[in-house]
Amino acid sequence: MTSKTTTTGRVRVAIAGAGILALCSAGAAKAQSLTVLPVNIEMAPGQMSTTMTVINQGTTETSVQLRAFAWSQKDGKEVLTASDDVVASPPAATIAPGATQVVRLVLRKAPGAQEATYRMLLDQIPPPAAPGTVRISLRLSIPVFAEPAARAVAHMQYHVENTGGKAWLVAVNDGGRHDTVRSLALTGADGAAIKTENSTSPYVLAGATSRWAIDGSLPASGSVHLTGTADGGSMDQSVPVAAHN
Repeated sequence: MTSKTTTTGRVRVAIAGAGILALCSAGAAKAQSLTVLPVNIEMAPGQMSTTMTVINQGTTETSVQLRAFAWSQKDGKEVLTASDDVVASPPAATIAPGATQVVRLVLRKAPGAQEATYRMLLDQIPPPAAPGTVRISLRLSIPVFAEPAARAVAHMQYHVENTGGKAWLVAVNDGGRHDTVRSLALTGADGAAIKTENSTSPYVLAGATSRWAIDGSLPASGSVHLTGTADGGSMDQSVPVAAHN
């Protein structure tokens, strides 16, 4: 079956950036520059393998290691659990400057009734640092979505709840596929903007709940207005507000 691997974007990393773990100490900083594509991987129903590409754009060789984790969301938090359901080949490689390493990902277990979700962690393994220098270790987390045999769709429902004196915008996905939500904005009945945090992952996995903290006044009940974008297109809807606890 033809691959549905997403190839519309790429991620380039050096010393710092989202999703990167930097390990360093005092002294001069040095780092490799890696490009990994695609930035997320979607496997079509029945598809059991795909590839990802790692490019070393630095001036010296670099070594990388790849590990697979089952990815879930619980109580609005990301949970990664070591898994052998996805195998990377090769699981580790040394890449010459300017060279490319193609990594084959093999799904060893077909998804069940809903989409299976994983993350591939790519860790750079820096060589020993020379005296007076620092090597920077990079980590990238690449999402992998494997669709079930039967067609699965996301089904999102939103509400605002007040718990322990804190207000939250809550998204519940009771569908069989993830949704990707971005640029969420809330407004009150008077048209005034209600500030929400932007640090929450844009992914809401199948069967999971995500929360965005709200910083602003809310009505005791009634509704607020939500706009944003999702995989299905633009959102423009009224969202109910639960009574304060």
